[in-house]
Amino acid sequence: MKEIRTEDAVGHILCHDITQIIKDVKKGVLFKKGHIVREEDIPLLLSVGKEHLYVWEKKEGILHENEGAEILYKICAGDSDTMHGSDIKEGKIELIADIDGVLKIRREALLAVNSLGEMMIASRHGDFPVKKGDKLAGTRIIPLVIEKEKMDRAAEVAGTEPIFSILPYKKKKVGIVTTGSEVQKGLITDTFTLVLRDKFAKFPSEVIGQTNSGNDRLLYSGGSARYLERPAEDELQQLLKE
Repeated sequence: MKEIRTEDAVGHILCHDITQIIKDVKKGVLFKKGHIVREEDIPLLLSVGKEHLYVWEKKEGILHENEGAEILYKICAGDSDTMHGSDIKEGKIELIADIDGVLKIRREALLAVNSLGEMMIASRHGDFPVKKGDKLAGTRIIPLVIEKEKMDRAAEVAGTEPIFSILPYKKKKVGIVTTGSEVQKGLITDTFTLVLRDKFAKFPSEVIGQTNSGNDRLLYSGGSARYLERPAEDELQQLLKE
């Protein structure tokens, strides 16, 4: 970090927030830490009394938080086409789903990276459904600068595969079997089938039929229902493939 004249700061990265206060109008951040100063920023910086700025000084083997954040995102998502990263903000990048599916997390790799210090990955639980547009995880480089060696170590402990991935859904056929003689005989109203259909409708599936088996054991396949005491193993395997 070094101090320079504001007029000489174009192209440099701010090491701190710049606050602007206009009585009864505005009080807040004018430029955030990590902002790259542009030519058009100079008059605004001078207007808030900033004749000198503290900017990041590039050193061999030292990365700015935003550079580290890009590496950490790569560790998390790789070249995935099922998710993308948000814009970098103060060393932070969020992972956002591009498809519906099931989130998978390599938990040991996640723990290994989080155990290194000076960086963190916070995520939702894995093995749960996610929808396009959902935020999956947030990554953060904690200090303003971080050693490149530490980021190399993070990539090493994480392994060659991305920490996060999304398994896309596959369309499946569904057969609904309603059991219970009380439903079959009309003693009570079947209210659960509608609940099931609503649940299936949230996923790529096709309900191909429904049957009421009472208390009998039933095997359903391809639009026909057959009552069996025990299906043959090869028959069951064939049905599972359909």
